[in-house]
Amino acid sequence: MVHRRLEKIREARVVLKSQKPLDTGWDYRSASNNQLTHGIHPYPAMMIYQVARRLIREYGTPGNLLFDPYCGTATALLEAMLAGLVSVGTDLNPLARLIARVKTTPINVDDLDREIEDFIAFGIDATYTVGARPETPRFPNIDYWFDQSVQRDLVLVLDYVARIRDPKLADFFRVAFSLTVRKCSWTRNSEFKLVRLSQHQMDGLKPDVFSTMIGILNTNRDAMRGLIESLPSDLPRRTIRSFDTVEGISRGVLRADSVDLVVTSPPYGDSKTTVAYGQFSRLSSQWLGYADASRIDNVLLGGTKRHITKRFGIDVLDETISSISRCDAKRGAEVASFFADYRRSIGNVASVIKPGGFACYVVGNRTVRGLTVPTAETTAALFEASGFDHVATFSRNIPNKRMPHLNSPSNIAGQRGKTMSREFIVVCQKR
Repeated sequence: MVHRRLEKIREARVVLKSQKPLDTGWDYRSASNNQLTHGIHPYPAMMIYQVARRLIREYGTPGNLLFDPYCGTATALLEAMLAGLVSVGTDLNPLARLIARVKTTPINVDDLDREIEDFIAFGIDATYTVGARPETPRFPNIDYWFDQSVQRDLVLVLDYVARIRDPKLADFFRVAFSLTVRKCSWTRNSEFKLVRLSQHQMDGLKPDVFSTMIGILNTNRDAMRGLIESLPSDLPRRTIRSFDTVEGISRGVLRADSVDLVVTSPPYGDSKTTVAYGQFSRLSSQWLGYADASRIDNVLLGGTKRHITKRFGIDVLDETISSISRCDAKRGAEVASFFADYRRSIGNVASVIKPGGFACYVVGNRTVRGLTVPTAETTAALFEASGFDHVATFSRNIPNKRMPHLNSPSNIAGQRGKTMSREFIVVCQKR
């Protein structure tokens, strides 16, 4: 029985894959992803701006309203601004929203230069005086991740940033501070999950907080200047909010049938077992004082495991979840919980798109217990169930992924499986 079910899944995928030929024109292998302010701060699983730009140009028009329900650090919102579209983005991660605001908020470069010069002077002269030392934030394992001298200097920088009066400048400095926290910690910066350096690596590491911060500020300053020079003269509006699309979309954020175009890259699964959004953000968020910084993963799609008894009505998804559950009930429940949230979120997003409007989802088909989870096929089916036509699904290589080529999908020592090498761009249009 199990063998016949697996064969059915494989046969279904042969048909589905034949409908998604690889389009290398979406790969952008040689292109940099740091143009303008796109590169001011790393973030897990960022949609490359070239994909967002092409989708906006092919399915949007200047003056349209674009919505990104999982906006992350605003790749689609920035491209919408450059193309003359009004945009709205929502994300539950406060660090992502901070980076998104700065990436899409023009700042007078002369004002920025003066503030950076003041900070350089402060960095050179900064010393502690008796009774004037700011308090070090207290959060779990701070001494595990940061040397005492680094903590001391981060406190000074954070205190300086808190005294900046202009909110735009202060946020610009907070983004640079966040990246400084990451670069000066004892984490492996080549990974998004929190992994501590070896003792040998830490022994040879002497982070210079002020020099690191100054370097980031100057790099981001040049990026901001490039953005200002590239923006249209009539700057379109953009809004960035904290909102859980699973629970619904507030009519104070978007009205029903008001959105012309959705361009987004949702999570490929719950972040505890796929992309580590919460772990990546944790240390910076704790230093910046964001509440519940260690619980971000719990509130994202699939973050709360539920007992899902009903099938989804999508044969390839239902068969995949059943097969995973027979191997590992816990993993099957996690996948089902993710798609229960994903279905509700898509239903809510679909309700704000106007007839004739487009939804463009960039997704990946992850592997769980050796089985490929059909996220692309499921995305198209869920939009079709919400009154959309499936226009096309494009398949693209992922040229540069910051993740291992092999992982352990079964969590059994010695067993390895390939990670995602392709993404799928699912395009649907509301009837």
